[in-house]
Amino acid sequence: MRALDIARLVVAVSLLAPAAHIAAAHAADPPRDIKGLYLMTDYPAITVRPGTTSNIPLRLQNYGLGPEAYKLSVDGVPKGWTATILGGGQPVAAAMPAPDSAVSLQLRLDVPKNADLSSQTLTVKAEGQGSNQGGSNQASLPLAVALAKELPAKLTVATKLPELRGSPKSNFEYTLTIKNDAGRNLTASFTAEAPNNFETSFTEAYGTQELSAIPIEAGQSKDIKLKVRPPSTIDAGHFPVTVAVQAEDATAKTELALDIVGQPQLQVAGRDGLLSARAVAAQQSSVPVVVTNSGTAPAENVTLNASAPTGWKVTFEPNTIDRLVPGKDAEVQALITPSEKSLAGDYMVSVNATSRGESASSQFRITVATSTVWGMAGAGVIGVALLLMLGAVARFGRR
Repeated sequence: MRALDIARLVVAVSLLAPAAHIAAAHAADPPRDIKGLYLMTDYPAITVRPGTTSNIPLRLQNYGLGPEAYKLSVDGVPKGWTATILGGGQPVAAAMPAPDSAVSLQLRLDVPKNADLSSQTLTVKAEGQGSNQGGSNQASLPLAVALAKELPAKLTVATKLPELRGSPKSNFEYTLTIKNDAGRNLTASFTAEAPNNFETSFTEAYGTQELSAIPIEAGQSKDIKLKVRPPSTIDAGHFPVTVAVQAEDATAKTELALDIVGQPQLQVAGRDGLLSARAVAAQQSSVPVVVTNSGTAPAENVTLNASAPTGWKVTFEPNTIDRLVPGKDAEVQALITPSEKSLAGDYMVSVNATSRGESASSQFRITVATSTVWGMAGAGVIGVALLLMLGAVARFGRR
């Protein structure tokens, strides 16, 4: 019984499948009750501005007619206007759509600047042979054209980060978005007003090319970057920057700001500005070193080190200055011990001071003299040699 049921199901499915296929085929067929010639557009009513050129897309559709050349024309064109039908980018006077096919066309309207602002109705026509007796080989399309005054240019400029914070050595970079809210393309120029001695420049958002203007299409926006460099000697404070964007008679502004924090600035010198000292080979000498903070913020944990000739020993007492406020100085002692093999002469020792990225250095000239002990020893050797020589002369001279 089970095998018989399966056989019956297979037969039923095989009978229903062709019927379903035929129904689907009939559903996919296009309706055949439309026949004739039609002129169509997606936008039968438009608005244009005086002094501009507008292109209106058209289609000449043939439903079930034989191929024929159809003469194209435009009626109702106001005085001073120019209406041109284009096909394939060129002016055309006729079109020949194949059966059940369409030809793409364009109507170009050139409207003079002094055109009357009243609405106009233009009629595009396609006429075949014998169309004056009526029939299906002609078509017409009325187009409503309204004129509007040209809207004034409109710009906006904005940034997500209008205030930045840094030191006098920082580069402040702002990303600005300029939007063209006008109904036409504009070229926007921009300027930045900053405090005296501040350097400003505009570049592309993702490039290094400096700019003073940029084209922006209607309804679109573009990003630019403003770089501001304060003078390195500027004091801490709040500094405003104004950015102005202009295109034709439109202007937009935005306010930016720099919050500059203080920065220590170190200087290294000797006492009373003296950068020279004397030392003796193999003996420790104390050389006063003055560290000054001429910046606008305290210098914390100022460490000192030196670069000296090979074999020399240089230490500092103290080795670290805990805190040095702006406008103040501190004196440390550089304990310098030249090598015992150092010859008499001048040597250079570089003294460096560092505090959290801020550093300064100076060169000290150290004049080295040999030890007096070695001088006395040398004199003693020479004296002994002279005595021996005199004794030898006296002894052998008697003979």
